[in-house]
Amino acid sequence: METAKALETDVVVVGAGNAASVAALAAHDLGAKVLLLERAPKERRGGNSAFSGGLFRFAFPDFEQIKSIVKETAGAEFKNVEVEPYPKDRFYGDLMRVTEGLADPVLTELLVERSQDVVTWMAQHGVVWELHMSHCARVKGKLVWRTGTIPVAAREGGKGLMEMHFATVEKRGLEVIYSARALELLVDQSGAIEGILIATPAGRQKIMTKAMILACGGFEANPEMRARYLGQNWDLVKVRGTRYNTGDGIRMALDVGALPFGHWSGCHASVIDADGANVEAATDESTRYSYPYGIMVNTQGERFVDEGEDFQVYTYAKTGRTILAQPGHIAYQVFDQKTVPLLRSQYLQSRPVVANSVEQLAADLGIDTNRLRRTFEEFNRSVNAAEFDFSRKDGKSTVGIHPPKSNWAAPLDSPPFHAYAVACGITFTYGGLRIDPKCRVLSSDETPIPGLWAAGELTGGFFYHNYPSGSGLMRGSITGHTAGTEAAKYIRGQ
Repeated sequence: METAKALETDVVVVGAGNAASVAALAAHDLGAKVLLLERAPKERRGGNSAFSGGLFRFAFPDFEQIKSIVKETAGAEFKNVEVEPYPKDRFYGDLMRVTEGLADPVLTELLVERSQDVVTWMAQHGVVWELHMSHCARVKGKLVWRTGTIPVAAREGGKGLMEMHFATVEKRGLEVIYSARALELLVDQSGAIEGILIATPAGRQKIMTKAMILACGGFEANPEMRARYLGQNWDLVKVRGTRYNTGDGIRMALDVGALPFGHWSGCHASVIDADGANVEAATDESTRYSYPYGIMVNTQGERFVDEGEDFQVYTYAKTGRTILAQPGHIAYQVFDQKTVPLLRSQYLQSRPVVANSVEQLAADLGIDTNRLRRTFEEFNRSVNAAEFDFSRKDGKSTVGIHPPKSNWAAPLDSPPFHAYAVACGITFTYGGLRIDPKCRVLSSDETPIPGLWAAGELTGGFFYHNYPSGSGLMRGSITGHTAGTEAAKYIRGQ
């Protein structure tokens, strides 16, 4: 295949999701000529970000501090809204708690400290923020967001987020090459970046640049890499996001001496509809996150996880892994009529198995009747007398059974029962490249590779085992803004 005449630009951004778009706009703010490379065709652009819910977790001292960037929505006027503060120390503590203390403290500090400022910057660059209604509770006539839930999301979710980003990119006149797969980073004799080799439908082409930003995702859509790094059966899971995140950016960086970093055997593994698409299972249809209000059983009729350990924003990204470990790699979420009204709207996208008795439910699910009946009876007997309150961790727990249910343990005694088949869906991988606080990619000797930055999913060290909902997009925006700014300074000799 012939190689076309080389192009030349100031900054190349590999990728076109949220992290890449923010990086490109930040570099352009400082006068850099920016070129984006998107592996997908134009009609499928946006990376994993387009498949997300558009939620952003950031620190704020009180709701007054963010009202200026949040648009009122119908039924959620500010006078009827209460948003509890989410201070920086709580955000930092949540990140450390859910990652079992393994998150890199320097990178975690970067994420926390810059979060609100970058959200404000994004509002100034075309992103419209709205109140995120799925995380609020109605309490005494008010819409209440408890500390740690997420009050703010991009208008129309991940799809809307990327449409707004691309509108700004196009308004600024930034060039995007679609259907462009990155093949190889080009370096000079000193090891500094001097360009990239890409493949397009028209052939191969070199693009020369002194500043390269890799923002093209992890390896979640690569079954071979999933099996190699995540382990047995991970090649079988459903992919929630784009089919184009196959690890190209990570591979190219490692080939030029980048230092791998982070939790390479870990990933964002959430709970999705068992009948969802194998690839590009749309978030707004496939997620099944109301499990704290019921129980989950495997095909043997046994519970296997603490469904009420915490708010789902702190557990959903690890719960998929527990489902993958079950027989047949599926499970069933079961609710009764007390909690069916609490189910999120995504549940309307599928038809549950509905049964008027445990016996009928077991027969319809193909589960041994005696085992399922015993699970129901043991669970119901174990529930304490605390008051059920879905708006907070209510302490309504089980006593004397394993696994326990720590909150929202309402007895299943009000048929008909509704059961939903669920599976593990991978969203993104945690292992990636070692970066410094300027988002420069570090080499094996822990010094920066001249001219190379990374942003978004392919940066390692942020998440281990788990992550708090909304932190992924926030990580992408902060690393993207940092990388774009630093790359533009670099080409100017600053």
